Amino acid sequence: MIDKAAPQDVVPNWLDPSIYPFENRWIDIYGNHIHYIDEGSGPVLLLLHGNGSWSFLYRHIIARLAGDFRCIAFDHAGFGLSRARPGFSFKPREHSAVLEGFVRALDLLNICLVVQDWGGPIGLGFAGRRPDLISELVICNTWAWPAQGIKHIENWSRLTGGGLGRFLIVRFNALTRFLVPMSTSRKLTWAEKAAYARPYPTPTSRIPHSQFAREILESRDFLAEVEAGLTRLRDKPVLILWGDGDPGFRDGERHRFEAEFPGAEVHILPGAKHFVQEDAPAEIAEAIQRFRFPIGN
Repeated sequence: MIDKAAPQDVVPNWLDPSIYPFENRWIDIYGNHIHYIDEGSGPVLLLLHGNGSWSFLYRHIIARLAGDFRCIAFDHAGFGLSRARPGFSFKPREHSAVLEGFVRALDLLNICLVVQDWGGPIGLGFAGRRPDLISELVICNTWAWPAQGIKHIENWSRLTGGGLGRFLIVRFNALTRFLVPMSTSRKLTWAEKAAYARPYPTPTSRIPHSQFAREILESRDFLAEVEAGLTRLRDKPVLILWGDGDPGFRDGERHRFEAEFPGAEVHILPGAKHFVQEDAPAEIAEAIQRFRFPIGN
């Protein structure tokens, strides 16, 4: 089911190596051809992206931390440079299983897990199942419980996962072409916009985006399991890094994580929107380094 000897893919010519200067790697996990990068050495830092993004999102943070950490960022099946197997559901439960297979294939231990957006439920779901593999958690704008009753998240799921939203995403690549640039407080360059949009050249390749939008409400059972699993992580050191300009995940979600992890260290990233990795990479990298290597220890 897991093949470490999968042949490498050709790196697409639209990916500017000057802004993504990493060795591209691939591995087959349960029939999915998974792209990832593995840079530096030291404690394992496993970085998980969400909807509309891929490992490219973490490029600035990896460049800053690869001197002290083994930075691993992978693309969920069907995202970025990863290919999903035929029949893959694109549901978060299956993504989380692929993540667990990936960790097993690379034999990762003592993981400092960094999550944002859908990377939160996918990663925290895995962490709750395998707390023995987790050393620390770094939580950026995300959630980890059923969205029912949280109006702004419910409304987003219905808007982007409903008929019109699905049509715009699948037909016009609206999520990566328009919503991603709107989700940063700084203006992305042409090359950066291309890196987010061009992995999805066909309507079929954009289905994972609309599926994630639907699953916010449809994966209620999985999200309830993720929430239940948080209790198995309460002995872990937790760092919360939160962009206060994100309309998707707001103070209410941050306060809920603070209640789940009362000992968490919390840093607000002023003005950072949804993609905090684009808006505050220096602040995030510095906070992770201080969190993992506190002065005096």
